[in-house]
Amino acid sequence: MSSVESWPEPVVRVQHLLDSGIKDIPECYVKKPSDRPSLITESAISEMNIPVIDLQDLFSDDDLLRQTTASLVDSACREWGFFQVVNHGVHHQLIEATREAWREFFHLPLEEKQKYANSPSTYEGYGSRLGVEKGVSLDWSDYFFLHYLPISLRDERKWPKLPVSCRELVEKYSKEVVELGGKLMKIFSTNLGLKENYLQEAFGGNENIGACLRVNYYPKCPQPGLTLGISPHSDPGGMTILFPDENVSGLQVHHKNNWVTVKPLPNAFIVNLGDQLQVLSNANYRSVEHRVIVNAEKERVSLAYFYNPRGDIPIKPAEKLITEDNAPLYPCMTFNEYRLYIRTRGPRGKAQVESLKSPQ
Repeated sequence: MSSVESWPEPVVRVQHLLDSGIKDIPECYVKKPSDRPSLITESAISEMNIPVIDLQDLFSDDDLLRQTTASLVDSACREWGFFQVVNHGVHHQLIEATREAWREFFHLPLEEKQKYANSPSTYEGYGSRLGVEKGVSLDWSDYFFLHYLPISLRDERKWPKLPVSCRELVEKYSKEVVELGGKLMKIFSTNLGLKENYLQEAFGGNENIGACLRVNYYPKCPQPGLTLGISPHSDPGGMTILFPDENVSGLQVHHKNNWVTVKPLPNAFIVNLGDQLQVLSNANYRSVEHRVIVNAEKERVSLAYFYNPRGDIPIKPAEKLITEDNAPLYPCMTFNEYRLYIRTRGPRGKAQVESLKSPQ
């Protein structure tokens, strides 16, 4: 949790800005030229995409099929830090219904949404900025953030009452996505040569992990080439399971010095590794910088599920991965301590996790 209780400046809803009829975006959203989306770069790498992995064979009775799929996951983690999964076990109708309920929420009157306005102390609720430094460049997006696990942090009274289906859908969706996260954690553990439940236990166990949902709303933007929906960053937590908008590409992954625009598949999740898995794996797995571009013609709604360690558990490199030739690269730190950086300063690439690395 942050010790800061209020935002440094009045919060303006990006959607409200668009609805006001502006033709030029305010200066506070304009990125410096080196940080703006590059159409040249995008076209040059248009044929690239992150790996796509079919998870159905992970549950096969055939050892070879399970091992082959696990190996594909391992390669994607080491080479990209991002991959798409299909046949993941989360019901497609539930996914779509949940996203559309949230789309309906963002189209409610402003006064209804403002009932859930958030503060930087917990970030729970309806928000439009990340970080509390005054005068920084802002991103072209609004969001809603809520806790699902641990149960001690869950407060459904802070979840939207409208649309009326929202709370029930969030509960069902969260349960299925968290189950998927637990399955992926077992694969990551065994791929790293650790006991199957090592990473899950390091995160606090099944009931004590930190699971939270951030619903991202990216309104249409009259000048998309000047700004970003979310600035470059790596996710501070363990893993993110994202349901994107397959009709409007926006997520870009930094890969081999290029920004690769992800092409979402229908009903697929995009999975990416966060900083805490980089720490626990002693950089055998690495989080990857990513950002979001915006669109002049279409809005986007995406559901980002953060699968994190419980906030008060010390996280450090797994002892089994430490040898005489591979010293621990990161100090011991709780996730609550770690995420104060992004909650205070906002998205800053991979500056935080790289700054913690011990010199070799």
